[in-house]
This record gives sequence, structure tokens and C-alpha cells, in this order.
Amino acid sequence: MHRHLVLVRHAKSAWDDPSLADHDRPLASRGISALPRLRDHLARVPPPDLVLCSTSRRTLATLEGVRAALPHDVRIEIEPAIYATGATGLLRTLHHVDSDVGCVMVIGHNPGLQDLALLLAGSGDPSLRSRLATKLPTAAAVTLSLDGLWAGLGAGTSRLDDLFMPRPPQS
Repeated sequence: MHRHLVLVRHAKSAWDDPSLADHDRPLASRGISALPRLRDHLARVPPPDLVLCSTSRRTLATLEGVRAALPHDVRIEIEPAIYATGATGLLRTLHHVDSDVGCVMVIGHNPGLQDLALLLAGSGDPSLRSRLATKLPTAAAVTLSLDGLWAGLGAGTSRLDDLFMPRPPQS
């Protein structure tokens, strides 16, 4: 079965209230203004059957901001393990996805998302991989495809199909 994985980094968060814990930071105005572009992009990628979202305030706000681009019947799971984990923890979470799920979207954080995408991408456009290796900014999305079960997901098992960044790369 051909499957898709869409990795979404939360939109830009605010840092103006030093009394807030990292987990509780809201979106900044720049993050809110990036959501329509991210939502438009997500409407054009394979639709997820399952969304796994971190518990942080900024990821939940990002999910709410792109919700209109998702299928009305998408299953959404708020997953505490996504908040403070790296690529290995994210991979472990994905290994437990049911085999009948064709597309998973993960809304989370860096460096875990970027590291996971680079770990998984064994093929695809080299220029996209180079851009991904340089930076995965806030409100960015990586689309990968793979054949096989989620439990078999690992290093080099996926193809990097698309990389969306809310602002064009600087030249």
C-alpha cells in the first residue's frame, strides 16, 4: 500500500511573555498570518486519515488554523509524546499507526520534524533535500511517500515529494 506522511511545523510562536512556559506559548501575529498559506498548501497534499498533534498551545493553534483544509472525518489525536521528542521518538510513534491508515499528518516541533524528514528521505528531488537540510522554518510542511507498513518506516524508506515553506527562499 502506498502511504503518505505530512510533517507540519507549527506556525511562529510568540516570545513576548517570559512568564509563560515553552509549552504554553501562543502564536505570534506572524504565525497567524502564515496560516492561510499553510492551509492552502495542505489542501493540495494527500488528505490525512489521521492527524497526530503535539499538546503545545502553538501546535493546537496551528491545527485549528489549518482545520478547514483537512477532511471533515479526519481522526485527530492530541499526542503528548510529540511535544518534546526527537526523530527517534516520532518514528516510534509512527510505528504504532494502524496499517489501514494511508496518510498521517504530524503537527509538531523542530528539531524533531526536520531530523525525521531527513532520516526518512531516501529518494526525491535533491534540491528539496538540500533546502530541507538547511532549514525547516515555522509553518513549513514536508510531504513524504512510502510503500509498506508504518511499522517498517525507517532510515531511507521514504521519498521526499514536496517541501512547502511559507516564505520563498532568500537568494
